[in-house]
Amino acid sequence: MAEQNTVTFIITRQDSPDSAPYQETFNVPYRKNMNVISGLMEIRKNPVNAKGEKTTPVVWDMNCLEEVCGACSMVINGVPRQSCAALVDELEQPIRLEPMSTFPVVRDLLIDRERMFDALKQVKAWIPIDGTYDLGPGPRMPEKKRQWAYELSKCMTCGVCLEACPNVNDKSNFIGPAAISQARLFNAHPTGEMNASERLEGLMEEGGLVGCGNAQNCVQVCPKGIPLTTSLAAMNRAAAIQSFKNFFGSDNAH
Repeated sequence: MAEQNTVTFIITRQDSPDSAPYQETFNVPYRKNMNVISGLMEIRKNPVNAKGEKTTPVVWDMNCLEEVCGACSMVINGVPRQSCAALVDELEQPIRLEPMSTFPVVRDLLIDRERMFDALKQVKAWIPIDGTYDLGPGPRMPEKKRQWAYELSKCMTCGVCLEACPNVNDKSNFIGPAAISQARLFNAHPTGEMNASERLEGLMEEGGLVGCGNAQNCVQVCPKGIPLTTSLAAMNRAAAIQSFKNFFGSDNAH
């Protein structure tokens, strides 16, 4: 078998948010154990396409390079995933890179994930602490509960689950599985559960839980293996209980 000297990338590019996308092919020098970002860095260093034409460097997003920040999400050979963890040796060539279609394109492979952060605001995915003084240690979380809560806390807001979900698109305001799972995480926290009803109200708003069609694509593509479908089921149950409380005028309801 002949030794591989180059890697071919076919990249979907877009010069601005409003311009039409187009494809451009690049050949970059092969190195053993290189990942997709290594290839993009080669193109940035020498932005010449496969036709030998000088072009603009490809724009993409990255930060940690170790599958923790979620910034480098893109569609690689038709599958949404992290480009830092995508090894060239394990990918079919030519390697096709596209921006995630669920989010607005800023330029080339760089997308705007603002809808994910808006979703976190809708479900109040944080723990409010009143005052600026030392409140002392908070309540302890049982170890068994802490272990599964840790699995939920691995979410890096990468957007891959939203890209895979058929119910998240430009015609839908469904907040997606990531924010729903984060609401479950904070409702499970001993301090966070004091605001559990507020998060459930956010999930019961337009674009919340009712937008889920139970396709289960999200759990298959999550790079962190987060049990997203389990979270969806758990929050559906909790929201049903909350709606009963609201209907019967419980003290916990707003």
